[in-house]
This record gives sequence, structure tokens and C-alpha cells, in this order.
Amino acid sequence: MPDLLVSLYSTKLAELKQKADDVGASIRPALPPELHLVVGWVRERFSENWASEVSVAFSRQPVACLISVESGKLLGFACYDTTARGFFGPTGVAPEARGKGIGLALFSACLQSMKTLGHAYAFIGDAGPVDFYAKTAGAIVIPAPDRGIYEGMLRSAPK
Repeated sequence: MPDLLVSLYSTKLAELKQKADDVGASIRPALPPELHLVVGWVRERFSENWASEVSVAFSRQPVACLISVESGKLLGFACYDTTARGFFGPTGVAPEARGKGIGLALFSACLQSMKTLGHAYAFIGDAGPVDFYAKTAGAIVIPAPDRGIYEGMLRSAPK
């Protein structure tokens, strides 16, 4: 999967923010006392690697993990500045909450946070849904012959 680049000064970001606002999802920064809950939720639904990255997001000031919560239930998360400064991700939405625009709202909120913190661009490493990122934020593929920052990363052995 390729790495992507998103300009945080693109007109696509204003369009993305409008679409995200229309979703009406409740998005907020995670609070430090929620670390164990969010990390456990991510580990259970996604992966140990993503749980590690979420832990890093909680070590940032401000916390670089945004969450979507409804009626006291965690529905999704998105992080930035975890694997490297300027990186967006990981991000995920609970299977039962997908298709409601929560992922889009989390993505938009993260990009807005990154821009506010002074980033001009966001990198999306090892991007999964390339077409989604290209369509919603104008992301472009970064041509590279390798896996970028993830090249040679240690991985858990399959169980």
C-alpha cells in the first residue's frame, strides 16, 4: 500500500469539513484517563500495532487521538503524529457504526488539528483506502520504491 500526501491548505479540506459537519458525529480529543479504554478497544477490534500507535498519541501534548463517542460508547478513533510527525493514522470505526460518516468526520477533525498545530501537509502511511483519501482530501500517492517508514518494521508472528 502506498504512502499518500495531503495538502492542509487545499480547498478540498474546506469541502471535507463541511461534509464532516453534516454528519453530526460527536468528535473530541481523548482524555488521558481514557488511555486504557481506548488502547484496549483498538487492540480488541484492530491490532496490537495500532494499539501501540494509540499509546504514542496519548503521550503527545495535546493528546493526538480523537474519538467519536455516542451515549458513553466509543464508536471510532483517529490519531496523528504517532508513527512520525505529520503522519495521519491509525484510524478505525466499530463495525456496527460504519457507513454513518464517522470515519470521514474523524479524518477531517484530525487534518484540521494538524493544520492548527502548524503542519502544512499530512502523510498517510501505508494507506488502505487510497481512493477514499484521494476523493475526500485530494491525497496524492508519494512515488517510492519501498514501504517508506514501515520498511523493515518488526511484526508479530502469526498465531
